[in-house]
Amino acid sequence: MVTKQDIVNSVPQKGFFGQPKGLLSLFFTEFWERFSYYGMRAILLYYMYYELNKGGLGLDQSTANSIMAVYGSLVYMSGIIGGWIADRLLGTTRTVLYGGVLIMLGHIVLALPGGLTTLFASMALIVIGTGLLKPNISSIVGDLYAENDNRRDSGFSIFYMGINMGALIAPLIVGTVGLQYNFHLGFGIAAVGMALGLIVFWATKKKYLGLAGSYVPNPLTKEERKKIFTTIGIGIVVIAVAGYILITAGIMTIDVFTMIVSILGIVIPTIYFIVMYRSNKTNADEKSRVLAYIPLFVAAMMFWAIQEQGSIILAQYADQRTNLALGSIDISPAWFQSLNPLFIIAFAPVFAWMWIKLGDRQPSTPVKFSMGLLFAGLSFLVMIIPAYMSGTESLVSPWWLVLSFFLVVLGELFLSPVGLSATTKLAPAAFAAQTMSLWFLTNASAQAINAQVVKLYSPENEIIYFGVIGGISIALGFLLFFTAPSIEKFMRGVR
Repeated sequence: MVTKQDIVNSVPQKGFFGQPKGLLSLFFTEFWERFSYYGMRAILLYYMYYELNKGGLGLDQSTANSIMAVYGSLVYMSGIIGGWIADRLLGTTRTVLYGGVLIMLGHIVLALPGGLTTLFASMALIVIGTGLLKPNISSIVGDLYAENDNRRDSGFSIFYMGINMGALIAPLIVGTVGLQYNFHLGFGIAAVGMALGLIVFWATKKKYLGLAGSYVPNPLTKEERKKIFTTIGIGIVVIAVAGYILITAGIMTIDVFTMIVSILGIVIPTIYFIVMYRSNKTNADEKSRVLAYIPLFVAAMMFWAIQEQGSIILAQYADQRTNLALGSIDISPAWFQSLNPLFIIAFAPVFAWMWIKLGDRQPSTPVKFSMGLLFAGLSFLVMIIPAYMSGTESLVSPWWLVLSFFLVVLGELFLSPVGLSATTKLAPAAFAAQTMSLWFLTNASAQAINAQVVKLYSPENEIIYFGVIGGISIALGFLLFFTAPSIEKFMRGVR
């Protein structure tokens, strides 16, 4: 049986800014994976709704918006499958490697001209691949450190910087090439990015990672393998046959599929909460904390519902409602997708310093969540101002979009890292891993709901659209702020 200390002893412990050398391998792997994903995402919406003579697919804009939301939702939902495969079948290292291969293949397929068929085939590959890679590469980072190693937090901070650096430069490169030259060439660059990540991972994993991620924590027995593989095989065949019949009969349309995903976005987390609360393995204090987690979950869903529209509604706004001539420079609408990681890189250290400085005087978790909702709501409300001042037919200054992205990042820094920390503290002991999956479902559920909400946007009704959604977020923020003391009581000592 491989122990935690065996893993740590097998990893070269110095060599990358005082961190284990394995962090170098994981940093650049995740850098290139995020480069490929955010590069693709920066131009995918435009590829779907641009006319055929501009190299796009010519889809209706509301349909394209809905597909983007469903895509994002499925990416986060698939992480549950990736975690199970790593824990029961392959271990995290091999799961990450196979996930990277599927992602690269997905980008290659998208780089080939083939219409909707290649689009959906690519999405399937990238959804599954990201589900295998994203949750497990973070687990390998944790394997590099002993439990009492004080380098752990700084190591994760360096890793987090790799994520945001990849997301920062991708829209600038892939967005420029995709929009100015050819969409498929842009998707091809994303594929090259993932290929580079795979090369780095493959070339360095044996030397730098040691045993990290190489073992299977809870392997399936021979009997379990046979039973589960048979069930999965039958399930795949049934879904494939049913899908073929429904699609050819015209029943399973894009709208029907997005509605199914939207329903799953509500049903899956509801089942999670019911199972955890009713379980005999959950004691009285933990049941109380599960109840306290529900309003935090709803708040996070509301936040991500706004934040994730940065790559959908605000991307469309950048393309169609924004004056892209800034002095003598012509701005690409895809470049706005770099604002979120840019602001995170700039201000995350400030927030980390602020919480340390405040110490015990810092706001409680529910209050921080309420601040996240307030800033998210403001990021939409400010988008009313240019429409109110100049109407919805004239082009507006790009600085309005910059302000909107800036405000939502402030909200993200109040809510996202705090939510991860709160999840680990409020999770019932018997459901620690599942509760972390539940946190990632806040984003999946938000985007599943967005699949229906984004259909309502049009430049003509943008004042109502931004006003209602922003107003709901602010109202929920105030409600959470005033109910924070009650929620803290249910948290049973967790602040």
